[in-house]
Amino acid sequence: MYDDILVPTDGSEGMRRVAEHALGLAELCGATVHVLYVVDETAYATVPDDVRGRVRDALEGDGQSATKAIAERAIDRDIDVTREIRWGDPAVAIVTYAVENGTDLIVMGTRGKTGFERYLLGSVAEKVVRVSPVPVVTVHAGDHEALLTEIEELIGV
Repeated sequence: MYDDILVPTDGSEGMRRVAEHALGLAELCGATVHVLYVVDETAYATVPDDVRGRVRDALEGDGQSATKAIAERAIDRDIDVTREIRWGDPAVAIVTYAVENGTDLIVMGTRGKTGFERYLLGSVAEKVVRVSPVPVVTVHAGDHEALLTEIEELIGV
């Protein structure tokens, strides 16, 4: 069903759950996993010129660590894996990568932000879901206990 699965990562702890879903699907389908880290250039643009090189190296290092962590888990499970770091708008870079590499599925995390926080910050996952020409599976990557508490409050438990 799926031959190539894209897993965008930000290197956060919540990515463990996301990666587990992606790797499980890859095992079931015999798919290759593509691990992508996108450095948001809008944040990088405000860095002063005198430290720009060091910041760029640090961000590249973060990307290497984040993609390596998932790649190692894939290799341990005998799953073919590729890694890449891109610069740009994260949502655009994710969808562009998916199209360029013919991925069949994107598995990505969402933090579940709501209200004002979501309005201010936006949601990379939401943007990808809206414009992606391939299916997108979102996995809650935030504080799982806080999410359960919020759900219980909403339904009155």
